[in-house]
Amino acid sequence: MKTVLAAILLFTAAQAYAADADAKSWDRRAAAAYLDGRMGWWTTWPPSARDHDTFCISCHTTLPYALARPALRSALAEQGPSPNERKFLDNIAKRVSLWSEVQPFYNDAKNGPPKSAEARSTEAVLNAVVLSRYQVPSAPDALRNMWALQLKTGDARGSWTWLNFHNEPWEAPDSAFWGASLAALAVGMAPKEYRESAAIQENLDLLAGYLQREESSQSTLHRSVALWASGMLPRLLQPAQRAAIAQEILSQQREDGGWSESTLVIKDWKRRDGTPMDGASDGYGTGLMVLALRESRVPNADAQIARGVAWLERHQDPGGAWLATSMNKQRDPASDAGRFMNDAATAYSVMALSSNPSSR
Repeated sequence: MKTVLAAILLFTAAQAYAADADAKSWDRRAAAAYLDGRMGWWTTWPPSARDHDTFCISCHTTLPYALARPALRSALAEQGPSPNERKFLDNIAKRVSLWSEVQPFYNDAKNGPPKSAEARSTEAVLNAVVLSRYQVPSAPDALRNMWALQLKTGDARGSWTWLNFHNEPWEAPDSAFWGASLAALAVGMAPKEYRESAAIQENLDLLAGYLQREESSQSTLHRSVALWASGMLPRLLQPAQRAAIAQEILSQQREDGGWSESTLVIKDWKRRDGTPMDGASDGYGTGLMVLALRESRVPNADAQIARGVAWLERHQDPGGAWLATSMNKQRDPASDAGRFMNDAATAYSVMALSSNPSSR
């Protein structure tokens, strides 16, 4: 009897130890501190300033921040948005409320045509994603602005005119598909009654038509976001398309369990300065691929997802971040611009790990 009792106690202790080890497998507080620090820096960085005492949304720092930061709330015993979150949300709500008055982030006069239209349309989608994520009162207005700029005719119908500075992965010639996938995320994160409302069904049909027409020609990076969104809105992609995207992601997993952004970007992409891209697994590639696979509920991928999660748990740096490098040129990793990809990598890694039941 004593032997049995001892065995039970040993098993229970082992379970408790394993649970404790899992809880410490990555540092949530350090991740939050890194993200908050970068968000705080962005709000005061002079190049991010815009009219009406507002600042712009960046695809590398502030959008990922807004998507990821709420995932840390319960783990940190927070009762509501952090000060930096509130500042960001107030900034976007202000721009939405002054939509007919605020200037686009970029304009034709300074940046050349068609930057005014590109910036306006891109901002409309980004605003909708962030405000839908938080389900704040201004979200319906942001979604309405977004739908008003959806293209209704032509080969790109169903998508949005998108900023193109020839910078991968978010402001390049192929980034419109990523933008459309973000629009789908905005709808997927909205309340059910909105998603099912008759008023937006024609828009959703156009969006789904675009994603289904274009997905096979897109990079794995962009297709993964469409797969992620399809977990919320299955109608976006055909079942065979979802399976094909998942299989493509799984086939590009590296031996160490991670993914490298260099193999996920558009084929034959080259940095502008001629330097080679880093071929190692990184936080952006791994975080986004794990997130897409998990949130789309891909069947028979648990083992590979677990390997990706394990890679993420091993690769948070001492400052709380996950690392990635620019796809466009070699940057000083200690510079603010050199941290842009780390910002995205950290946010998507946090989301991937927070969606892991064993890491909650």
